[in-house]
Amino acid sequence: MWVFTSAPHQHKLLLWGRRLHRPVSASRVGSHLASYHVTATLLCPEDRSIKPVVKKQHRHKPVASDGWRDDERSVQGKERKNQRKGDVHRVSSELRKLCLEDSPAERERPLIQKLTLDSKAESHEVVFGIAPCLLALTQGRRTARKLFVKDGEASHRASVLKVCEEACRRGVQVQRVSKKDLDRMSSGRVHQGVCLQASPLSYLTEDRDPAPSSKDPPLWLVLEGIQDPMNLGAILRSAYFLGVDGVASSLHHSCPLSPVVSKASSGAMEVLGVYGYENLEDMLKLKVAQGWQVVGTVGAEADESRIPVTRSSDFQMTKPTLLLIGGEGEGLSQELLSLCHTLLTIPAGRDLFPGIESLNVSVATGILLHSLLLSRRPSR
Repeated sequence: MWVFTSAPHQHKLLLWGRRLHRPVSASRVGSHLASYHVTATLLCPEDRSIKPVVKKQHRHKPVASDGWRDDERSVQGKERKNQRKGDVHRVSSELRKLCLEDSPAERERPLIQKLTLDSKAESHEVVFGIAPCLLALTQGRRTARKLFVKDGEASHRASVLKVCEEACRRGVQVQRVSKKDLDRMSSGRVHQGVCLQASPLSYLTEDRDPAPSSKDPPLWLVLEGIQDPMNLGAILRSAYFLGVDGVASSLHHSCPLSPVVSKASSGAMEVLGVYGYENLEDMLKLKVAQGWQVVGTVGAEADESRIPVTRSSDFQMTKPTLLLIGGEGEGLSQELLSLCHTLLTIPAGRDLFPGIESLNVSVATGILLHSLLLSRRPSR
C-alpha cells in the first residue's frame, strides 16, 4: 500500500507491507505506480497475506502534485476490486506472460490487418461463444489458428480466462480486440467475448458405427432435411445430453455444421460426431438387414397410415433402433416412411387451434428421445 508523507521540500512515497522498505523519491513515483499496478493484478494474484494499511496524517495533509493522489486512489480502488474477484486472478503463468506481452500498440491495429496476416484464413471459419470455443480447443477436431478476446474487464472473467489458458497451452495465439470487432466476426451474434478462428467441421463419412454408450440397445438419431441451424443445434444438444449413441443426417437439403449450429448446441457439435450420407435410404436398408428397427414420426392426425402409429409414451425399445426425424416443413419423405416399422406420435394435452397443432422439430425430438431412452431401461 502506498502512503504519502509531507516534507518541507519534496514529497516521499513509502511502501508498507510485511516489512518497511526504504523511501522512494517523488521523481520515481510514476514508474513505481505502474509497476505496482501490473504486479498487483497479474503477477501476484495468489498472495493475499498483505493487507492494505493506510497511515493517516492528522496534522499535515499530503499535497499531491502531478496527479499523485488520484493515482493512489485508483490503485487502492483497483486493489480492493481485484481482491473481491477471488478465483478470477488465479491464472497460469502462461496467461500472465500473455497479458504482459500484449502491448497496446498491437491491440490498436485494425482487425482486418491481423486477419490478412494469416495466409490460410480463407480455409477457416470463426467459432464464437465460450463453450464452443473451449470445446473446439480441447476436442482437437479442428485446427485452431487464433483466439480473439474482448478487451477490457470482460477478459478477466473466469470463463474467458479458462479459454485463454487452453489456447496458450495448445500454442494458439491470443489477441485482444474490441467488442465491435467481435460483433463483426460473429455477424452480430452472441459471442460472449471470445471468437476462435479455426478449421471448419464437416459431417463424418467413416463407414463404421460408433461404439454404443451403454449395454442397452443402441439408439441412432437420423435427420432428414433439417435446414434451420438453430433447430439442428438444439437437436444435437438434446441428443448429446440424453445419451444418443449416434447421429446421422442427409447431406442434401440440410444445413452444414456451421459455427451457428455449434453455438446453438452450446458446443455439443464439437463433441458429438454427426455422420453424413448421400443416400439415407441405402443406409437404413443396410441397418434393417443387420437387425435394426426403423421408427418414424408423424403428427397425431395421421390415422390413415398403413404403418402402426404408437404414442411415444407407450413405445418400448427392446432392440437396436433408428429414430427418423423429418424436416421442419414436409416431414419425412415417402421413401423413408416406407421403411418404417412403427410411427411415433406425441399426443397433445388439449384441443388445439389450427396453426399451432404441432411442436417445433427440436422440441419434438427431445421429447421422443427421452421417451425412447427411458423405455429401454425401465428398471432405472
